[in-house]
Amino acid sequence: MLKKIMTLWILAALTLYAKDSAMQTIYNFEVKTIEGQTTTLSSYKGKVMLIVNVASKCGYTPQYEGLQALYEKYKEAGLVVLGFPCNQFAGQEPGTEEEIQNFCRVNFGVTFPMFAKIDVNGDHTHPLYAYLKSQQSGILGTEAIKWNFTKFLVDRDGKVVARFGSSTKPKELEAKIEELLR
Repeated sequence: MLKKIMTLWILAALTLYAKDSAMQTIYNFEVKTIEGQTTTLSSYKGKVMLIVNVASKCGYTPQYEGLQALYEKYKEAGLVVLGFPCNQFAGQEPGTEEEIQNFCRVNFGVTFPMFAKIDVNGDHTHPLYAYLKSQQSGILGTEAIKWNFTKFLVDRDGKVVARFGSSTKPKELEAKIEELLR
């Protein structure tokens, strides 16, 4: 009898897990805007998303300019760039959200959506980044983000279709972005 109850309990738990997993999409993840408001990515349904972990004091920081250029060029066609500041790589994003936002606007004219600082690796990895990494692995199949300005490209249906390392310049993504915008 106990064995039968345990089997039924396990089946019920697996059914609930499968239902929850099937319902999990990129649009369900809670994120906090750089202004401190909690939201989800659901407002970006139907858009191509370029999700980037960013930092203000990094050798790749000038990529903000290229990310903004992509956003301006393709936003009317349905592209949105989403910046997620991260201080996990050599302390290259030490500022507050307000300082980060001011730095990005003043130095690079950033108008694309920016979010609160998060962890992209380790015990406190933001659930969005755990999901992104599980959908598109890095070099040699590793999941860990190697440095700032790692980029994830998400299609209009919410599928994570590509991952690009820090050294990939935003301009190099244009052909792939155009393909997804068609």
